[in-house]
Amino acid sequence: MFFHTGMGGMGRAQDTPVDTRLYDLLKVRPDASDDEIKKAYRKLAKEFHPDKNPNHGDQFKEISFAYEILSNPERRRIYDLRGMDGIKEGGASGGGFGGDLFSHIFGDDDESPFSTFFGMGGGGRRRTRRKFQDTVYPLNVTLEEVYNGKKAKLRLSKKALCTSCKGTGGKTGLSYECRSCRGRGIKNVVQQIGPGMIQQMQVRCPDCRGEGSKIPDADKCDTCKGEKSEEIKKILEVQVEPGMQNNDKITFPREGDQTDPEIEPGDVVIVIQVKPHDVFEREGDDLIAKKTISLNEALCGYEIPLKHLDGRTLILKNKPNDIITPDCIRGIVGEGMPHRRHRDIRGNLYIKFNVTFPDEHFLQDESKYKIIELAFPPVRKVAHPHDSEEVSLMEYDEKRYHGGRGGQAYDEDGSDDEMSGHGHHGPQVQCAQS
Repeated sequence: MFFHTGMGGMGRAQDTPVDTRLYDLLKVRPDASDDEIKKAYRKLAKEFHPDKNPNHGDQFKEISFAYEILSNPERRRIYDLRGMDGIKEGGASGGGFGGDLFSHIFGDDDESPFSTFFGMGGGGRRRTRRKFQDTVYPLNVTLEEVYNGKKAKLRLSKKALCTSCKGTGGKTGLSYECRSCRGRGIKNVVQQIGPGMIQQMQVRCPDCRGEGSKIPDADKCDTCKGEKSEEIKKILEVQVEPGMQNNDKITFPREGDQTDPEIEPGDVVIVIQVKPHDVFEREGDDLIAKKTISLNEALCGYEIPLKHLDGRTLILKNKPNDIITPDCIRGIVGEGMPHRRHRDIRGNLYIKFNVTFPDEHFLQDESKYKIIELAFPPVRKVAHPHDSEEVSLMEYDEKRYHGGRGGQAYDEDGSDDEMSGHGHHGPQVQCAQS
């Protein structure tokens, strides 16, 4: 059996551990003391630090991982007993490390250099590396801009790995286990949720921010102060393609935040937000415009200019006898929005007409109504039974009256004053006087 007291300078059992590769990485014997391991790590960390040897980043991580294991008495004991299998399994849940530490050092990619070195790859389940949350920005555009296309520049601030320490947070790579969470990165807390009721939950350690280790103040990077990241400015050129629709997305992979070298940077996602237009409404690839014409134009024809989204002026023309009725819709093939994927395909443009009628008594000379009447089909003749009675209709005011019971109309406020002298409330018809 192998044992380790954790006291610096104290010897270890002379039996050979089942796995010596971590000792080989630090170039120490399996029975090396804590002080010897620490000195060996400091020497190698200075030699292979990314600032001095940018091409040996993987070797620096391997050295750091070896030190993370061998500098912890419990982890070292598990490693001596069971090798890397014991480390991966977390020491049967008794060592307080396991998967979190492994992911922190190796990441979640089976193709990392550590997978082959420590026998983790080869036939295992492919795991996706962790990734930072995407950053979403809305981009407000006009209907003209999604019709014609546009290039826009987006200035943004993001967190990127510190260029001075390459995201390590320290000058030499030194770190020590967080005493608050004992290297786990999480803490168990008890919260009272009611009278006599408590709840136990795990939260990220606030002291080490979930990393399980801390960097000595003297070894913190002068640039990022141990934060591992710095805020930088970035300009992205956004291509708004013709035919894009509201809420369409444009993605810039890996342009988002990254504060940990072991976690992939997030993406920047641009969400198109199309502003309402004064003239056109969009439905899919079709455009709809509303136009108001006079009764004369509806009957006798019209020519109406319509400025399109690309600056052209379309002359909407209709011949006499091609009568336009209220809410009539006419279409122009191929004058709608371009299709985003197939630029040679376009939707249609539809015009919805509103017809305005002349004001009451617009002709002072009533004889002229006869002239207009001659232009229309004959007015239908209605037979008058012996009990018939001619009545005139008065204009209906929706704000004042509403439909009542039994088909009658009642005054909204129930007042009798305005209709005094009559047998009931509401608008009255007037009888023609003979």
